Amino acid sequence: QSQLVESGGGLVQPGGSLRLSCAVSGFTLEYYYIGWFRQAPGKEREGVTCISRSGGSTHYADSVKGRFTISRDNAKNTAYLQMNNLKPEDTAVYYCAADFASTTVQDMCNYPTNVRNWGQGTQVTVAS
Repeated sequence: QSQLVESGGGLVQPGGSLRLSCAVSGFTLEYYYIGWFRQAPGKEREGVTCISRSGGSTHYADSVKGRFTISRDNAKNTAYLQMNNLKPEDTAVYYCAADFASTTVQDMCNYPTNVRNWGQGTQVTVAS
């Protein structure tokens, strides 16, 4: 069975950094677009950042531009989200996702209901 497992979440002070990892098994990641999404209490799931199969195209939500970086290592079937200068409003459950049918990174991030494969999520809490 296919699985996506996030790790690296936790409690961090404002201004701190975290790196999330998404380990994929059951399918070959290089054929899939990858996305990181988050959901805060009382809010809808939103696309944080998405990346194309080769890594040549990326999309970032305006709220994280300049602070977050998505990357992928297809040989390891692993995706990453580097988060710097974290703010309290970044507090959320972060999910990684993989989608075979996506044609643009904008489509993947903007339409999460169309994404097929999801991890269980990892909690990120930014607080003093």
